Amino acid sequence: MLFALGLGDQVVAVTHECDWPREATSIPHLTRTVIPDGLSAAEIDRTVRETVDNGRPLYELDADRLAELEPDLIVTQAVCDVCAVSYEDVVAVAATLPGKPRVVSLDPMRLDEVIADFGRLGGAASAESEARLLREQARRRLEAVSAAVEGVSVPRVLALEWLDPPFVAGHWVPEMIAIAGGEDVLGRVGERSRTATWDELESTPCDVAVVMPCGYGAERSAEEARTFADRIASLPARRVVALDASAYFSRPGPRLVTGVELLGHVLHPDRVEKPPGTDVIEVRAEGLEPPQAKPTSS
Repeated sequence: MLFALGLGDQVVAVTHECDWPREATSIPHLTRTVIPDGLSAAEIDRTVRETVDNGRPLYELDADRLAELEPDLIVTQAVCDVCAVSYEDVVAVAATLPGKPRVVSLDPMRLDEVIADFGRLGGAASAESEARLLREQARRRLEAVSAAVEGVSVPRVLALEWLDPPFVAGHWVPEMIAIAGGEDVLGRVGERSRTATWDELESTPCDVAVVMPCGYGAERSAEEARTFADRIASLPARRVVALDASAYFSRPGPRLVTGVELLGHVLHPDRVEKPPGTDVIEVRAEGLEPPQAKPTSS
């Protein structure tokens, strides 16, 4: 979001997961995760739960390096307790720094709140006009997708944010699906992602299943779907697609707009073009048109 506001040259440090735009990868990384590499989905879930239950942090912050960089503004989040250094830890560290930097926490639950945060961050970083332009561009693109799918049949969509255990995507994802001309069958706009059982998923009518494990790219998402091929095969969806969650769905930033465009293409390829540079991996495709599509109401 800072780079989108034209502030990339003022960003002095990022987290270990900040990888877009590519310039962000060369900026000092001040955090690291305590979760080992190479774990399965179930092992990651278990390790996260055990770490949190034992009151230990999932991430470590290099407070000494942060102090050396002397930031004026620290941008953090409290949307997800397992996605980044905790907000309380950031505030505590900021209070010890000589310059007493301002801490801004961006905690959206809906897509319109993400777009509103462009303005909040722009105001905090003296980039109000850039933020206004970014908001206008985002809204125009969303309106273009909505107009493109107006009047089409509405496929039922199951969005899976994790597979072991299965998580139903929440927060802004159901809203993204709706704008893209679909109906999220289990997720609820503005509510947190939640665990589900495979029995629940198998008994819920849906036309398209979207595999979007939190933090994974398209290839890794497809690998996860293939790992759970038997479970995926039991879903009623005739189409199963794997998408880049890390880039277009997991992170509340400007690229969520691209995620809406990508979903629009997945659900209505004849109405919405695939955004450049994005990937759609068909895990199962038993026909391009979803069966029993629900018509829009007048």
